Amino acid sequence: MTRKENMKAILLAAGMGTRLRPLTEPTPKCMIPIGSKPLLEHNINWLRNYGVTDILINLHYLPHVITDHFGDGSKLGVKITYSLEKEILGTAGGVKKVADFFDGTFLVWYGDNLSTCDVSHMADFHRAKGGLATIALYQREDVTQSGIVGLDGADRILRFLEKPRLKQVFSHWVNAGILILEPEVLEFIPVDGKPDFGHDIFPLLLTKNQPLYGYKMSSGEKLWWVDTPEDLRQVEEERK
Repeated sequence: MTRKENMKAILLAAGMGTRLRPLTEPTPKCMIPIGSKPLLEHNINWLRNYGVTDILINLHYLPHVITDHFGDGSKLGVKITYSLEKEILGTAGGVKKVADFFDGTFLVWYGDNLSTCDVSHMADFHRAKGGLATIALYQREDVTQSGIVGLDGADRILRFLEKPRLKQVFSHWVNAGILILEPEVLEFIPVDGKPDFGHDIFPLLLTKNQPLYGYKMSSGEKLWWVDTPEDLRQVEEERK
């Protein structure tokens, strides 16, 4: 039986999905249908299965499409709060904007990817390691569009590099866009600018010798990027 996790979550859903145009001209990327449901709904249902029911969604592009579909979340058995960004604040900036929402260990889920990450296993790992942040990691062949990590034998993250060039690649473990964070991480996120976890915050935490860990997703835990029309076709084919 899946254990219920008492964590709040933020689903990052402000992106415009430019590489999926024209599909994203009338709808946000996270609302593209996968089967009979929008991508974001799959993620909300997945989190609810683990008892993560207090969810905040950040918005920017065509926000009404998301709010009209989900409302307060009650139809899906969750409580949804929204944060509208007049300009995109970056992955970390969007989290910083709603810092008051979090009252303990919390989950960040990049809402435009699809995953079957075992949230309970990841939470167990996070608690056991006692770090400031845990990043779910997934094996990927082409890592040039991802953030890669270098780990020690205890899965502590020693290096993080966002979107490396081919000659810079030192790992094929990449950031899966699923994070478990302690509230103290918020103190490292600046109020100004558009700070990004991969470009800015993870490297900063490492320079400050803060404990970051990588949760290696197992072969039974899947991750699908939905960045291009080809990605979308692959997701639809694999989930038939």
